Amino acid sequence: MMEKIEEKIIRLLRGAGVAGEITLTRPPNSEMGDIAFACFDMAKAEKKNPADVAKIIHDALRKRRSSFVQRVQFSGPYVNFFLSTSALAVLVIRDIEKKGTRYGASKIGKGKKIIIEYPSNNTHKEFHVGHLRNICIGNVLVELYKKTGHKIIPVNYLNDFGAHVVRCLWGLQKFHGRENPPQNKQKWLGDIYAEASIYAKEHAEEVKPELDALQGKLEGHDPSVWRLFMETRQWSIEGVQALFRELGVVHRAEFYEKDVKARGQEIVDALLKSGIANVGEGGAIIVDLSAYKLDIALLRKSTGAGLYLTSDLALAEKKFKKYSGAEESIHITGMEQNFYFQQLFQVLKLFGFHEKMTHIGYGLINTKTGKMSSRSGNVILYEDLRNEIRHKVKKETTDRHADWPKERINSVVDSLTHAILKFTLQKHEAEKNIIFDIEEAVSFDGFTAPYLLYAIARINSILRKSETRHQKSEYAGLTAPEEKKILFFLAAYPQIIQKALRDYNPSTVAKYCFDLAQAFNEFYNAHRVLEAEETVKQARLSLIEATRTVLTNALELLTISTVEEM
Repeated sequence: MMEKIEEKIIRLLRGAGVAGEITLTRPPNSEMGDIAFACFDMAKAEKKNPADVAKIIHDALRKRRSSFVQRVQFSGPYVNFFLSTSALAVLVIRDIEKKGTRYGASKIGKGKKIIIEYPSNNTHKEFHVGHLRNICIGNVLVELYKKTGHKIIPVNYLNDFGAHVVRCLWGLQKFHGRENPPQNKQKWLGDIYAEASIYAKEHAEEVKPELDALQGKLEGHDPSVWRLFMETRQWSIEGVQALFRELGVVHRAEFYEKDVKARGQEIVDALLKSGIANVGEGGAIIVDLSAYKLDIALLRKSTGAGLYLTSDLALAEKKFKKYSGAEESIHITGMEQNFYFQQLFQVLKLFGFHEKMTHIGYGLINTKTGKMSSRSGNVILYEDLRNEIRHKVKKETTDRHADWPKERINSVVDSLTHAILKFTLQKHEAEKNIIFDIEEAVSFDGFTAPYLLYAIARINSILRKSETRHQKSEYAGLTAPEEKKILFFLAAYPQIIQKALRDYNPSTVAKYCFDLAQAFNEFYNAHRVLEAEETVKQARLSLIEATRTVLTNALELLTISTVEEM
């Protein structure tokens, strides 16, 4: 939509004698205009003073009449355009009314196939808010790619065969072999893993040989451990799948480390045979990546056991073989793995694998007491955080709406709970660390989910109270700066989608939602809708309904559902 607006300005500038490439900008404040054209390049080409060129263009534009531009002024080297609010509304609102949920969509990705791998969770561990942040990023990227016409392939890779599994199974056999598992088996396994990790750290000399032996048995499918492994593995998978359904995560396929590790070992052998890899200290297999400033990559332990890197070599090969023609494979993990993925991608290139692979790293979610660690058991479990937020939201909703039936309260509370969880994690750029503050997250003021949803609920209330359905008009009643501000935000939405996708950055959409909701609230506090003169009333009803449509669309990109009333 902004392209259409700029096209109208460019046509006017062409008519005023401006040749060559024309770049338009938005002035820093509305008092300086809505659209600006800088005359520096034109002045340089003509060897003139930029301010003189701006005046010449301004004088030429004054002779050209336009219903779209209210007035033109020049300020130093800039020509500033003040647009007609009503003409802008015709262009923007009617496009939104015509396209509805399709507003902002494009076909820039038509024919392009993208693999997104997330959340790449481990079995035999608890599902914590770090996994939730991963899912929030992944879910939004899936929606952004869909919105821009891409064919999206969401997949998951479960590390079900690593050292953490060995620790959990070792701890289960050593300390809990005679216990019956509780109802929440996944949490139980996570507790055992944390317990075993702490013990192993404190008794390293005693425990390491036992862990190495168990790792060898696991990789060798030894019957003494294989049955226990498969049973506990299924507990983890079932527990996580239930959470995926709750969070709206849908995968086209799942890959498991146990199914690719053997092929990974074959690739390591091939790298060794070709001279790309070498035998390092103690018999470990390494690749020297110093020439790429990536240090030494460890491909195989001295014991012969594989590592994450061993398996990921085979996983990359398997994904692109299964989904041939994919243009890119995106991996989403914590930022602590940034260097690891740089090493992985370089080793793959040396192996002759040149498919495009991208890693998106995200920051930690900390408690107020410090960094989370599943090894120490100091994690914020997703279910615990969800339940705490739900309790707070339910109390607030019940206090506000004591007359609502239980089913309605529960429905609204569930929507608000998930909105709060998702938005709180999505509003930050991926690489930023987060300290999750529940009191701030549930607030109706500030950069929060309740603030956004309440703006939509407020619009719903106004539209319900309007006695007549508004008709299309020329929007002549829209003249206020608050109205124009909303219109420009609405016009920018298609560009926001493309920017968020280009930068792999869901927070771009989250910040846009807040800015649009804030612009609506400024308008709401400054102007009446239902009490206005009829022409103005109808125009404002159209404006706020368009605002609801776009804000709802943007929240849906964040996989956040709205509520009719709060």
